[in-house]
Amino acid sequence: MKNWHGRIDDEADPETFRWHQVVRPVERHAEPGIALLGFASDEGVRRNQGRTGAAQGPTALRQALANLPVAHSRPLYDAGDIACTDGDLESAQQRYADRMTELLADGHFPVGMGGGHEIAFASYLGLANSRDAGRIAIVNLDAHFDLRDSPVATSGTPFRQAIQHAEKHGIALDYVCLGVSNASNTRRLFHTTRETGTRFLMDQDMTLANSDAQVERLLQWLQPADSIYLTICLDVLPHAVAPGVSAANPRGVAMEVLEPFIAATLGTGRVKICDIAELCPPLDRDNATARVAARLIHGLVQ
Repeated sequence: MKNWHGRIDDEADPETFRWHQVVRPVERHAEPGIALLGFASDEGVRRNQGRTGAAQGPTALRQALANLPVAHSRPLYDAGDIACTDGDLESAQQRYADRMTELLADGHFPVGMGGGHEIAFASYLGLANSRDAGRIAIVNLDAHFDLRDSPVATSGTPFRQAIQHAEKHGIALDYVCLGVSNASNTRRLFHTTRETGTRFLMDQDMTLANSDAQVERLLQWLQPADSIYLTICLDVLPHAVAPGVSAANPRGVAMEVLEPFIAATLGTGRVKICDIAELCPPLDRDNATARVAARLIHGLVQ
């Protein structure tokens, strides 16, 4: 398969297999497994006046994932890419959402690969339109709230769009944002968090010293949810760790702090979908950010 190639230690021993040796195209009604779905778009980043290039993210991420050792037991599928090539972001988001709903209906655990964070509204729609979603919680690891009010969809509007969609369709929705940077969000956005009931943790309040208490706080926030959507914007990480993003983060939250929050969210057993956003290969030194994103996905699917 294209972009899936790497080291082979042994062609017959499954204990030595890497992702490129086990991944295969997804087919309807295949045995439930992990389904990777790319969103090759940076139209939302362009509209949000950011640095483009994230449309190349899914390809770079497959290349970074290919050589990882297999540590999961479920089948691994590649569901291809949904691309936005004509500037019509809204149509691309709907196509992605429809595909996500289909994967959920077939019993898969979908992992989205961005692409700009405009992937988030599409992922939310895919979950909201699925059977038995119930009360939804969104957990966003991000330096930005992405609650902007805009006449068109951008990479800065997805969670405002999700909240508005939920209100319109009678869906119970909770939004949690972890790793918020005070230097990256306007006062208007903080006002919006109060108006929408958004819960959040600031980046300076997420440390190893208080990790246990803050993780417990997160779990309390998630208690009412029937379904959880976990989304990781790579700009939540420090610039030195994740340089290949549209908006590099001068502080960020360290990996060793983020990982317990991710593990606790997954540990609820209610995460139905997840995605990684804002991988921008043209800005990525030595594929460092792609490797970080691959490590995060490797942990997510175990």
